[in-house]
Parts: sequence; C-alpha cells; structure tokens
Amino acid sequence: MQTVGVSQIKPGSRLSENVLTRRGTLLFEKGRTVTETDKEVLQAFLIPTVLIYDSTDQERAADQADAEEGSPTLQGRADFDEAFRAMRALLRKVLPLPAAGQPLPILELRNKLIDLIEAAADYHPLFCDPEAVRHEDYLYNHSIYVSLSSYLLAKWQGLSEKDLVPVALAGLLHDIGKSKLDGSILEKKEALTPADREEIRKHPTYGYVLLKNVPAINEGVKLAALQHHEREDGSGYPMRVAGDKIHPYAKIVAITDVFHAMTSNRSYKRADSPYLVLEELHQESFGKLEPALVRTFIERMTQFSSGTLVKINDGRIGEIIFTDRANPTRPMVKVGDRIVNLTQERQYFIREVVAGL
Repeated sequence: MQTVGVSQIKPGSRLSENVLTRRGTLLFEKGRTVTETDKEVLQAFLIPTVLIYDSTDQERAADQADAEEGSPTLQGRADFDEAFRAMRALLRKVLPLPAAGQPLPILELRNKLIDLIEAAADYHPLFCDPEAVRHEDYLYNHSIYVSLSSYLLAKWQGLSEKDLVPVALAGLLHDIGKSKLDGSILEKKEALTPADREEIRKHPTYGYVLLKNVPAINEGVKLAALQHHEREDGSGYPMRVAGDKIHPYAKIVAITDVFHAMTSNRSYKRADSPYLVLEELHQESFGKLEPALVRTFIERMTQFSSGTLVKINDGRIGEIIFTDRANPTRPMVKVGDRIVNLTQERQYFIREVVAGL
C-alpha cells in the first residue's frame, strides 16, 4: 500500500484503510473505490493524504472485494440492482399490452414487485441517481421509483399491511395510460408544447380505461391511475374531484409522483434539488396535496443523523450538525470551520446527500 496526497488520487484507486474526519467519525470505509466526488469530499474535510492499494496489491484487493460480495450490505445492494433491472425489463414488455388489446399479466407483475420490495430494505428515495436514468428508460424507472416510494410512504403513514403491496402496485401502474400516447411526445428531447401537454393530460383517463376491467387488481389501484393528478382543492385533472373524493392510494401516489418527476434529469431540464422539492411539496400541502401525508413524507425523508455529508448548491461539501424539526429541509451544515444555517441563509440549499444515511 502507499500514501497518496488527496489531490493526486486517481479515480478508481481503492482505499486500503478507513478514512476518518478530524473529529474521528468514519468518512469512507476501507476498500472503497474512490470517485471524483469522493475526492471533493476528502478535500472539503481537509484530509491531506490517504492510504491506497498500490499496483502489487490490486489483485489481492480485488480478491478481497469479491469475498466481501457476500456481506449483507454489498449483497443486498446487488440483489436490489438485479430485482430493479428485472422489474424494468418486465415493464418494458408488458405496459404496452393493454393498449394493444392484450391482457396485463398482473400475477407476474405482483410477484416481481414483491421480489423487488423484499430486496429494497435499504432503499431511500433521496438516493435515486438521476444521472443513471437513460432518456428512453425514464417511464419505467419513474414507475418503479414511485412504486417503492409509495410503499414506503404508506408504511410510514401506518396503513394496514394488506394495503402496502396494492399501494406499491398503484405506483407501478399509475402512468400506464401513457402507453396510449403518441410515442413522439414521450420521446421528445426538447420542452413540451402546450398541445403536447394537453395530450399528456389525457393519460390518467386512458390508464383507468385500460385497468378498469382487470379483475385481479382492486379499485384503489385503478383509481390511482385516474386520480394521481387530482388535487385536494379540485384544481387537478382529469375530473377536478377534490378532498375525500380522491382515493387514498391516489393521494399517496400523487406525492411520490411529483417528488420523483422533479428530482429526475430530463433532456430539457436538470433534476431539481430533492430538498427544494420537499419544500415545494410542503407548499403544495396547503390545498393541493394531503397535508398529513406530506408532513410524514418530509419528516421521514429528512431524518438524518448528525454527520451526514451533503453538497450545498454552491458546490461546498459539509456535514449536517443539527436539524430543527420545524425546518427539516434546512439544517445547520458545518463546512470547514464555518456553520451554515440554511434556515437563515436562504440563498443556500442542499443540492444532494453525498453519504451518511
């Protein structure tokens, strides 16, 4: 192994020892493969040097990494990735079937969804990587993320066990109506025109029509497809229903759909900061979205311990040292020797969580 200055580390190098902050907390674990972002984190925490495996140790390190694949953390991540890819492949194959007059294989979808949920023990909505989603995969990835986050929100809110998988299925199928839209609109790489938006607003109605005669799913799943763009004050679409006329599944899916849509990269816009999106959801809870569900979502999404690493919108990296539950999206962040109070310094906000969940 060898000692290397942080500025000289080549991406792809593997750490041969744990890296600790000056306060003695764990920053990166031994065996981690260093990325460009990791270099930024190390520099932000004023780490001068690290120990890495040299060329003669690389093969031994690779063997050790292979052996560690069986550890619960690494194996769990591999299981999740495999289950996610399997679900995406299935959605790509079956979502167009109802629009073509063919039956939707609900049992197969449900079984794959249960496999995915079981593999997603460590899933967190803040760690859906917007850079990893190809444009042509957006619909499928979005459906999966909305499904998993809807399952979590339903669980956090205390819905009964019998509702959890149906809520996840509602999230998975909420956009099935888009299979009846002109593909050129969904595949556009520039901003949508008003005519495009008007056409897309038809997808909830299309989705309900495609699902309404499917006997193997409950009415909540069907109504989530129809109502996930309805709003509490009746300002949504397609039917402008309000309040208790909106099914509880649809209220859950509405929140997770907005969150993942806004935090995803599109060809015509950069992903928004998840923290700013949570703030916008809070504003939407005054008349637009179910307040109790939004409050639960924000509280559980921001329950990070002190020491969580975050990147601020000006590029600086620091660690959360205190979160005021009255302002959960704007904690105090220690950057170097300075404390940035995001509640008071409103020009700054958290762009992303780097590590520490």
